[in-house]
Amino acid sequence: MTGEIPSLEDLPIVEGTRVLLRADFNVPMTDGRITDDGRIRAALPTIAWLRGRGAAVIACSHLGRPKGAPDPALSLAPVAARLGELLGAPVALCPEVMGPRASEMAAALAPGGVLLLENLRFDPGETSNNPGLADALASLAQVYVDDAFGAVHREHASVMGPPARLPCAGGRLLVRELEVLDRLQRDPERPFAVVLGGAKVSDKLGVIDALVEQCDTLLVGGAMCFTFLLAQGHGVGDSLVEPDHVDACRELLEGGVVRIPTDVVIAQEIAASAPTKIVPATAVPDGWKGLDVGPETAGTYADAVRDARTVFWNGPMGVFEIEAFAAGTRTIAEAVAETKAFTVVGGGDSAAAVRKFGFEADIDHISTGGGASLEFLEQGDLPGLRALREGRRA
Repeated sequence: MTGEIPSLEDLPIVEGTRVLLRADFNVPMTDGRITDDGRIRAALPTIAWLRGRGAAVIACSHLGRPKGAPDPALSLAPVAARLGELLGAPVALCPEVMGPRASEMAAALAPGGVLLLENLRFDPGETSNNPGLADALASLAQVYVDDAFGAVHREHASVMGPPARLPCAGGRLLVRELEVLDRLQRDPERPFAVVLGGAKVSDKLGVIDALVEQCDTLLVGGAMCFTFLLAQGHGVGDSLVEPDHVDACRELLEGGVVRIPTDVVIAQEIAASAPTKIVPATAVPDGWKGLDVGPETAGTYADAVRDARTVFWNGPMGVFEIEAFAAGTRTIAEAVAETKAFTVVGGGDSAAAVRKFGFEADIDHISTGGGASLEFLEQGDLPGLRALREGRRA
């Protein structure tokens, strides 16, 4: 798969070339402050490679869901500031996505300079894959590089349009992500253990269907486990369930690969001050809801992770943002960090958990795209990857 996508070395990079870089700077922020700059740091190798060859870099990204109109709370200004700090060089922020100001600032960019366009989703043409926006973005540069793995599953203008208009390639981050996921799909060292958590089983059914054919054990946690428990006829109290998917969960349990919790941590409300209990997963009382896997489950899951030779983890085991419901996720994070296996954490909340608990340095690969990694494992391809394969060559 990755060999079919042109790499940076295939590009006609010469000093003074302007490169449109689709990055993924969709970072978490609180009150205008970036709380995790992992996605910004992940783009640095590609930016450094381009700047080192005298290219001028015009970066673009989305942030949040501003619904096609400017929203000051979702401006990329903090990202431009942080990127400049990491590069040790100024990064100008263009106040628009497209238009005269963007054209002027791009044309004035010196070799080695970096410009960041304002949030792509401030323009409604981004999410609607509007050809006019694709034309405008492509007009800013002579070359296109996609390094936004977290966005390649979206048929958006900045992802789909420029590869048809400019010589294109995948950046260092994108290629590395594909190499890792290719390894999970095609040649995982066994035993291969998968840990899946999160709230909704409906979000994961497709990837579970794909992974049960590839892995040796699939460990289910998070609120999604309660639909599996309901499928077995157990009481789940007020826990989150999706009744429409009970039959699918029942079928998945029949294969013997999928394992579900034996105990859970419950409370009557999602609050740090709420009293908690540990109960058998098969007997959650009415008025209570499961908010974390219990210690017995966390221990058996951790043992399976430590015994594996390949591990893929996506999704927390509970509401780990609240300390009372964080133990299960912390135990899994610690096991993933300690195991001798090749370890991949599939982005999103599980990546945030790894960083929160201080295990980032002990993981072989932390994906920058939770949704993209799951869709790739499920489907084996993504729209943005097809665009690069079918796009213009140098």
